[in-house]
Order: sequence, then C-alpha cells, then structure tokens
Amino acid sequence: MEDHTPEPETRLDARYSEKDATPTAWSDAMPQLEQAELFWLTTVRPDGRPHVTPLLAVWQDDALYFCTGPAERKAKNLAANPHVVLTTGANTLREGFDLVVEGKATRETDESRLRRLAAAYETKYGPDWHFDVRDGAFYGEGDRAVVFRVAPSTAFGFGKGVYSQTRWLFS
Repeated sequence: MEDHTPEPETRLDARYSEKDATPTAWSDAMPQLEQAELFWLTTVRPDGRPHVTPLLAVWQDDALYFCTGPAERKAKNLAANPHVVLTTGANTLREGFDLVVEGKATRETDESRLRRLAAAYETKYGPDWHFDVRDGAFYGEGDRAVVFRVAPSTAFGFGKGVYSQTRWLFS
C-alpha cells in the first residue's frame, strides 16, 4: 500500500549544519524508515525516567509500527504515557543518515491492518518473525504481542559527510 503522508514543513537548522548543507526531503527519509532493521524506542516510566530499548519496526500507512508483550516495561510505560521517540540510523560519524521520529503510540487492533503488518514483518525480517493475527494482536510461538502505531508529529534527520540537521513538522 502506498504512503500518502502530506509533505511536512521542512526546515534546515543552520546551527547544526554545514554551510553547504541543504534540507533533506521527507520523500528521501521515508525509504530509510522502510529499510532500517533496528530502531531504538524511548518511552517514559511512570516515575518520569526514560526507558530505551532496541526493537524491530515497519513503516506502513504513514507510520512506524512495533510490537511488544503486554507485560513488558515499554507496554506498561505506554499505558501511562503514549509519547515516544523512535531512533534509527548509521552508527558512524562521517557517513550515513540518522532519523529521530517523535509521536504518540496508539494501539493498533484492526485485524485487516494487523494481517498486512504481520506480512510486512515476515517480508522484512524473515520467517523467524512470522505472526498469526487474532483478537486484535500478534501471536508468535504462542506468545501474544500488542501492536503500536506511531505517526510522526516531528522528525529529525541528521546528515553526515556534509553535516546537516533537518526538522520535519507534521500537521
């Protein structure tokens, strides 16, 4: 399914960019969200401390989707505070592109969408990431996983080689 994200407001932050840098178009950033294998999810614990964990995610329908066990720390954190940050990129200094996506995580329970997401997980990550869908959740190896959707509210792109910082604001 094609993404239909309206083009966000795009700004280059000259404070953190080289003189010759140009802002990165959102249409150039989206493929990196689609192809990235690993993301770092930041949630907020009930006492206000951050919690960061690596996970897998897929970009579909203008959002990032991830899953977790309902008893895991990140699911508990999201029950109290849905604000999250998902980060991905190249773990290098002078080449690559890093992305930071801010938004609210909302539970995805639509079984038609969940089936498409389950297929996307298996296509992207292989047969070890096969999920069955029932009761508004993923099931794999007998375990239940709840699925969350994060539509970007703000995103940042950090270019390397020619250092740049692009900010995308979504309406």
